[in-house]
Amino acid sequence: MSLIDKLQWRYATKKMDPSKAVPQEKVDRILDAIRLTASSSGLQPYELLVITNKELREQIKPVANNQAQVTDCSHLLVFAAWDTYTEERINAAFDLTNQIRNVTLKDREVYRQKLLAGYPPRGPEVNFVHCAKQAYIGLGTALIAAAEEEVDATPMEGFDPAAVDQILNLKAKHLRSVLLLPLGYRLASEDWLVNLKKVRRSQESFITWIN
Repeated sequence: MSLIDKLQWRYATKKMDPSKAVPQEKVDRILDAIRLTASSSGLQPYELLVITNKELREQIKPVANNQAQVTDCSHLLVFAAWDTYTEERINAAFDLTNQIRNVTLKDREVYRQKLLAGYPPRGPEVNFVHCAKQAYIGLGTALIAAAEEEVDATPMEGFDPAAVDQILNLKAKHLRSVLLLPLGYRLASEDWLVNLKKVRRSQESFITWIN
């Protein structure tokens, strides 16, 4: 299938088959696609937790509106954004760039100082919202990558972030949960959505060309 065919194939799976595990090589490619995705200033201000532990997922399910995919999936991805920007985090990102590229560019160092002067003083909540937006970019990449691998994925905002943070001890890591993404395989015989037509606005109503 072409990429467009696979995006037509994917949907927010409502019932996953707990007996089917996603092969590790497929999971690794999906995770690497997320790692390689774009982020503002290249800071990658979020982290991924990949949960296969059944007991942990059983704890998360009640605070995720008892959505069955949380426990029926093969792998549960948690997108956890930085709780704020700090000098240490910004410097680490720029230092890594200099190390990998083996060069220190003057313009890049000027930009580092601009971020250091502008980001940390804005306050934690403003910074967290910005970091969370970057996690959503990663989610988009994850959904496309999962479709490419013909792995089902169901993005979820319907959970209690504070409760998930507590279960996963994210506060100690200065992270806050933003999104859940179960990966697995659809159980078509029990999924009411699987055979319904995909509904999207037409190109004519969705896209405006400005020439």
